[in-house]
Amino acid sequence: MTAASETNVHAATPQTARQADPFPVKGMDAVVFAVGNAKQAAHYYSTAFGMRAVAYAGPENGSRETASYVLESGSARFVFTSVIRPTTDWGRFLADHVAAHGDGVIDLAIEVPDARAAYAYAVEHGARGLEEPYETKDEHGTIVRAAIATYGETRHTLVERSGYDGPYLPGYVAMDPIVEPPERRFFQAVDHCVGNVELGRMNEWVAFYNKVMGFTNMKEFVGDDIATEYSALMSKVVADGTLKVKFPINEPAVAQKKSQIDEYLEFYGGAGVQHIALATNDIVSTVRSMRAAGVRFLDTPDTYYDTLGEWAGETRVPVETLRELKILVDRDEDGYLLQIFTKPVQDRPTVFFELIERHGSMGFGKGNFKALFEAIEREQALRGNL
Repeated sequence: MTAASETNVHAATPQTARQADPFPVKGMDAVVFAVGNAKQAAHYYSTAFGMRAVAYAGPENGSRETASYVLESGSARFVFTSVIRPTTDWGRFLADHVAAHGDGVIDLAIEVPDARAAYAYAVEHGARGLEEPYETKDEHGTIVRAAIATYGETRHTLVERSGYDGPYLPGYVAMDPIVEPPERRFFQAVDHCVGNVELGRMNEWVAFYNKVMGFTNMKEFVGDDIATEYSALMSKVVADGTLKVKFPINEPAVAQKKSQIDEYLEFYGGAGVQHIALATNDIVSTVRSMRAAGVRFLDTPDTYYDTLGEWAGETRVPVETLRELKILVDRDEDGYLLQIFTKPVQDRPTVFFELIERHGSMGFGKGNFKALFEAIEREQALRGNL
């Protein structure tokens, strides 16, 4: 296997990039989950992730088939939807999705300035259209949406909401928080969303984003630095011109034993969203609060911290605090980042989360890959899946 390479092709300023972007985006609109029980999921993310419930749609306000809860933390928005009684193709799809995959992400919704233009460009360049552009209205204004397919059963809904000031979408009503939100939010934005695809299909989906959305290749990781003694994977990162929407795409690589990607594909039943990275301004406070609320994080051996200062340099967090909380550090030519990963947040070893605090670095923790993957392998071994 060749040595790992990491490339960064972004030289243009964000404004210049946006002006030249054939598929301009404003950012992530929502991460939409299909779950078995949306009410309980909303409570978990309110208490454990410190999110604020802001909107609801269900039988009480005309949604007879599904119940959906909208939670926010800064610009990060999660939507949890469960089926009450499937009566349409959409309801049956959601019910079948949960049965086949467990709780998981069905939609990485992207806010765009013009949903009709974005959909037309995507379909013209090879995307499979799922929903042609359509308008929905209420007393808060008008939303324009369309949807295209991506890997697995995941979709990208293209959302144009500049003419809307309601709590989420028409059909939703504002709701009070489920629990008292923390005084200081745990995180403020979605940093990136990672997809796992089947062996040999990573480059296909990278090319999809290049062609269909005009995204460029931000980073790539292939080779020994993304492997352990037992397992390996390959990853490439695509992003829009402003770097507000970043999608790493992973595929397994041939190795001695089953990789984390293989395990995900087996238990999820195909390609899908592996993890969501959440940007925080204070990872120490956030980790302490989430641990106290019951969130379980991957462990890191003490030996990782014994030589950390020699290669990572000084950070705003003392090494002993990093060691105590098992927070990882990575540094590149632009600065450094702090990161930590949760264990899977459902019974299946599929979806998990990352907390990331950036100080200049726009990387993804390349220096931590081996330590991270070894931590995941320890969990796989406990589950009997390595």
